[in-house]
Amino acid sequence: MGTLTGKTAIVTGASALRGIGRATAVRLAKDGADIVVTDIDGTSASSDGLPAKMSLLDELAAEISQGPSRAIAVRLDVTRQADVQDCVAKTVSEFGGVDILVNNAGSLAGSQNFLSTTPEQWKCSFDVNLLGPMMMAQAVIPEMRKAGGGRIINIGSTGGLGAEPGFGAYTAMKHGLAGLSKTIAAEFGVDGILCNTVCPGYIATDMHLAANQRLAAEHNLPLDEIKAQRYAAVALRDAGLPMDVANAVAYLAGPQANYVTGINFPVAGGVPFGI
Repeated sequence: MGTLTGKTAIVTGASALRGIGRATAVRLAKDGADIVVTDIDGTSASSDGLPAKMSLLDELAAEISQGPSRAIAVRLDVTRQADVQDCVAKTVSEFGGVDILVNNAGSLAGSQNFLSTTPEQWKCSFDVNLLGPMMMAQAVIPEMRKAGGGRIINIGSTGGLGAEPGFGAYTAMKHGLAGLSKTIAAEFGVDGILCNTVCPGYIATDMHLAANQRLAAEHNLPLDEIKAQRYAAVALRDAGLPMDVANAVAYLAGPQANYVTGINFPVAGGVPFGI
């Protein structure tokens, strides 16, 4: 039996083929958890020619269900409270409760020169990166209390531990997300609910790979040179894989982390965090 057999996990933002959400869903299922994978409608900006997000989610749920774990796909816009409540209600109806929440859905809105960002971009970043995880946590905590505890794992960033130029809104919201995790950890530890933040650095996701390609084109440089420049400050001199982050999530979701709460857990290959 896996370490998470009998548990149910919700993973938000799980559609991208090379994404942290998808890798996390697969990893938690490997440990025995039943999985609810979610994402918004539409297509990904970094997924030209690929199926719509819900089609990718359906395929992921079917893949997981071929093993011992069960899985369902749910359309979810984390910025809409009605969607959040509906997702949790469907999870409880299908699996009987919620034991693990992985708040992975995120947005890079406002990731540019600070003076050129708009209030609308900051609001978008706030809604997805901070308000969404807060509403998801509020929705699952009553269910976790009924079960005698649970795990909330927020996917933050090394941008939530320091700051570098050009990521203003994203950096601010990821700092806020780390604060949200600590607040939940402090307030609901008495209920057996543990909350932590995993902080990825450069990870070879669809979004990150597309950014490398864009920079190579903009600077008329080979892709390998752009990657070398970006990873020069990383001790391991390379990007990590989505499964590297998923493994950290699995640790925090499992019994090995029964006494771990309120931490920021970098998965960054030794990258400095900036200022």
